Amino acid sequence: MFVKLRNWLQEFRLSMKMKLTLSLSAIAVVLLMSSVISILEYRRMSNYVSEMIADDIRNIHVTQQLVNAVDTYNLELLAVIGDDNISALPEFDRAAFVDHCDSLRASIGSRATIPLADSVIYAYSAYMLASMELEDVLQSDFINTRDWYFERLQPLFGRMRGYLDRLSGTMYQELEQNSKDFDSGFSRSIIPGIVAVAVGIFLVFLLLFFILVYYVKPIYGMLNNLRDYLTYRRRYTYSFDGNDQLTEINGAITDLTEENRQLRRRIQELKDKQE
Repeated sequence: MFVKLRNWLQEFRLSMKMKLTLSLSAIAVVLLMSSVISILEYRRMSNYVSEMIADDIRNIHVTQQLVNAVDTYNLELLAVIGDDNISALPEFDRAAFVDHCDSLRASIGSRATIPLADSVIYAYSAYMLASMELEDVLQSDFINTRDWYFERLQPLFGRMRGYLDRLSGTMYQELEQNSKDFDSGFSRSIIPGIVAVAVGIFLVFLLLFFILVYYVKPIYGMLNNLRDYLTYRRRYTYSFDGNDQLTEINGAITDLTEENRQLRRRIQELKDKQE
């Protein structure tokens, strides 16, 4: 079996057309696969990071809404404290605030940011509980409303505001980090393309070397030997390793030139006998 396989391998040969086609096809396949990999990697990274960036922007917007809501409510409370003629107490949309906090906490991806969101909720609860004392404070004759506001309510507001500012700052940091990740992801996605181009260039030079050594050099050798044969009547003896059509052409040229030499020798012998 091994003998038959060896004989088959010895008899099997690729044509010039097949060799060149296979070489160019290999280069095309490498470049195509690398391009597909680069595109898929870029799309995957782009979609992933884009979603994270979109979530960060939405979280920043939600955090800013929370800050605006508590600032407005706190200023309204301060206005009530300084007004002797109170018609109505300020109202605060607690349900919307809690919903925003819950959605913010659910969409936060960083573990370091979740405790800040929890701290905002706890600080908000303490602040709202204290603000609900406003009606009793206003009706009381023993409590100074300004002292209550600045000593009781304002510290709770400052703590909640501080957590909101830290949370907003963390959101901006995550947005900046995700933007950097997007840039680095883009760089990573084009690496297969760069590698493919490098491999393609290497294969092109390898193919060029192959063509020069196995085709161009034999053709020049055959041409030079034919010139020597035609000009100086030297025997055509050029040979090279190969098993394709170029080798057949060289063998045919060798046979033709040898037959031509024998024919000329016979003609010369006939001329010599006639003389």
